[in-house]
Amino acid sequence: MTRSLTTRPAGASRMLGLSAGLAAAAGFGLGARAAAAEPLQDPYGTFTAQVENDAVSTLKGTSDQYYTSGLRLGWTSGTDNQPAPIEGLDHALLGPGVTRIAIGLQQSIFTPRFTQLTTPLPGDRPYAGVLLATVNLIDDTDLTRSVAGIQAGVLGSYAGGYQVQNGFHSLIGDTPNRGWSHQLPNQPVLQLQAGRTWRYPLLDRYGISADVLPELFGAGGDFRTYAQGGATVRIGQGLTSDFGTPRISPGLDGTDAYKATRKVVWYGFAGADGQAVGYDATLQGSTFRSGEPHVSKIWDVGEFEAGAALLYHGVRLSYTQTWQTQEFQHAKSGLFNFGSVALSAKF
Repeated sequence: MTRSLTTRPAGASRMLGLSAGLAAAAGFGLGARAAAAEPLQDPYGTFTAQVENDAVSTLKGTSDQYYTSGLRLGWTSGTDNQPAPIEGLDHALLGPGVTRIAIGLQQSIFTPRFTQLTTPLPGDRPYAGVLLATVNLIDDTDLTRSVAGIQAGVLGSYAGGYQVQNGFHSLIGDTPNRGWSHQLPNQPVLQLQAGRTWRYPLLDRYGISADVLPELFGAGGDFRTYAQGGATVRIGQGLTSDFGTPRISPGLDGTDAYKATRKVVWYGFAGADGQAVGYDATLQGSTFRSGEPHVSKIWDVGEFEAGAALLYHGVRLSYTQTWQTQEFQHAKSGLFNFGSVALSAKF
């Protein structure tokens, strides 16, 4: 197979330029906005555990293929209690507002469709594991949430995809996936990201509210370079408690930060996003070498999602079902789907 021609990131300067461009496009910067009201203060840190999996789904028939597993642990600080240098950087990048810092560790696992073949078929998605540490700055006004951050880690066997997937299969007595010896080789990955979510009320009748959450987001680096736009519509009670549910990127992500505005907060939601993908290392192979497994990416990827969230006594539980269009040429036709469960608690 001939590798498709793709412009790849040239280094930190290009990533910084893309991040700055995303920030400018979203209106980041000092004096770029004025809050309509004082945003919510929250002194407590938030811990989050999240699982995404094609087996954690309301639909059947997609288990162990393509994006097959995501695991994430995260911590988000309370508001306005970061060290002065971090507080200053947050305001310099994102403008005035209530600030938080979020750190996390996530693993993503990708496999081909036919996982019982010792040698994967040409044109099928390569085996790949990615392990990333994330640091994000979060800035809230009454009607916006802005995020800017960095991800660093490794793609390849050091990410532990084989050990986690086949170790879990062994634990539950399932058949191991047989082609991991052909996974993409090790390489370091570095990525800058920035985005903003807006929150616009739609109605408030008989104690039930609705709003819409438009979002712009993008990232640049040698893992995945893309720009994304989308929106989520929610209906429920206590919608000003957060900016939507979390996702393991990419996807519409409200982050882990929240502050309940009533004893019980609940909402259902549905949304869609479109991604313009410039580069994806898990599809196209290593940034630094050629001749390894790869497929031709599709530059335009769409997602549809729906789910629900419940907040009670400082704990938030959410479920998101995602349907995704094809990411690469010759992928199985139709929409790929996976489920996401996130549990957060404040301490």
